[in-house]
Amino acid sequence: MSARRRRPSLPPVPQDSKDEGGIQRLRRDLERVQHEREKLRRENVRLRRENERLKKQLDATRRAGFRQAAPFSRGEPKRDPRRPGRKPGRAYGRRGKRPTPKQVDEIYEAPLPDACPDCGEDVRKESVVAQYQEDIPPVRPIVRQFNVHIGSCRGCHRRLQGRHPLQTSDALGAAAIQIGPQAVAFAAFLNKQLGLSFGKIVTLMQERFGLRVSRGGLVRALHRVADRARPSYEALCDQIRGSPTVTPDETGWKVAAVLWWLHVFVTRDTTVYSIAPGRGYEEAAAILGEDFAGKLTRDGWAPYRKFLAADHQTCLGHLLNRCEELLADHPRAPLPARVKEVLQKALQLRDRRDIGEISPHGLAVARGRLAEELVSVVEQSSTVPDVERFANHLAREFTAIFTFLFHPEVDATNWRAEQAIRGSVITRKVCGGGNRTERGAETQQVLASILRTAAQRGLNASDLLVTMLRTAEPVVPPGLGPTTS
Repeated sequence: MSARRRRPSLPPVPQDSKDEGGIQRLRRDLERVQHEREKLRRENVRLRRENERLKKQLDATRRAGFRQAAPFSRGEPKRDPRRPGRKPGRAYGRRGKRPTPKQVDEIYEAPLPDACPDCGEDVRKESVVAQYQEDIPPVRPIVRQFNVHIGSCRGCHRRLQGRHPLQTSDALGAAAIQIGPQAVAFAAFLNKQLGLSFGKIVTLMQERFGLRVSRGGLVRALHRVADRARPSYEALCDQIRGSPTVTPDETGWKVAAVLWWLHVFVTRDTTVYSIAPGRGYEEAAAILGEDFAGKLTRDGWAPYRKFLAADHQTCLGHLLNRCEELLADHPRAPLPARVKEVLQKALQLRDRRDIGEISPHGLAVARGRLAEELVSVVEQSSTVPDVERFANHLAREFTAIFTFLFHPEVDATNWRAEQAIRGSVITRKVCGGGNRTERGAETQQVLASILRTAAQRGLNASDLLVTMLRTAEPVVPPGLGPTTS
């Protein structure tokens, strides 16, 4: 066995040069690490900014989708859509037809011909079948001339003039040719309730009724009827303040191209609109009153919490929508799914109560269990900022989540206000975002309140406006006074 080779020894390195080379390498490694660290830090900052931008864009897109002013399109059309209309066979659904008219104004005969148009033979009558046609009769304006008698008092020499019950104004001279109350009421309905622009109303009046009006004339006429309706509007505001349950909401509204806010306050039979520069507690308190002590069904907007004397119900629809958003963004977070489950159980419990499937004692027990379950869910912490914010919101709103289970007259959502605000949203889309002047905004809130309240109470809005116009002094028509419901 051969002897093992010895490894050749290297020449000795001076200690000073060895230390200096190691220090240089360490410095280079440190510089490289610091450079990479700075690069990663800049990339992290860039990604954070991009993440925040995308989150804001996503939130804006979601809000636009839920907003009532959102576009009608729901996305790209389907490549192979189903044929529109009723489905054949058993899937057709309930069959219906127009009901037979209860009153017939005109009767016409549609006789058989004397001979067959094909062969020329005589025709034998077998039966007579009725056909009905409901139509709009031709309409032309009614022109009334009022011969106004003018005189003076023999004693004090005061000027006096007569007034007929059908008159709507005492103006003479250049203002003696006026638009009648029925036309004004119709224009108010078209503009304030259906959202039709004044230009289209002018065209409709001319083409359909032969009545020549101008946009400016219609605007001034609506201002006049709003002045007459002001006492009725104030009476409706008083009814809102004294109502046991009110549902408020608000949306953006432009006045003279400046952002204002349109507030709505709804009960079962009354609606009041208010257009104000702000969106805070002061604007809501101007209608509700600072000491409002009823039950308030509202969304999570913080100023509503300042009504300390009221019992609050937060909108469960908004909370469920927020759960859906969090589940889409953070599917692994357990809190949104559990909150959604608790809220859905609460709605099911309400339905059982309303149809009498559960006793008051059983309702109280189930209600307590739901509250305990929600407390256990909210107390759990989360590392996801969005989920943690939602948990904090639930903690703030906790006392207002199950109010509808204590009081059957309270709605679980603010659907009444959402529906009441849709008509105004249509008007906003058609009329350039709102009103051009503060006077127009005041007219908007007064007439919109009168028209929607009349619809809620089953009243003829035109008759109400005509009555207001024809009285010498502003009055509150009986139908707009306090109700017993």
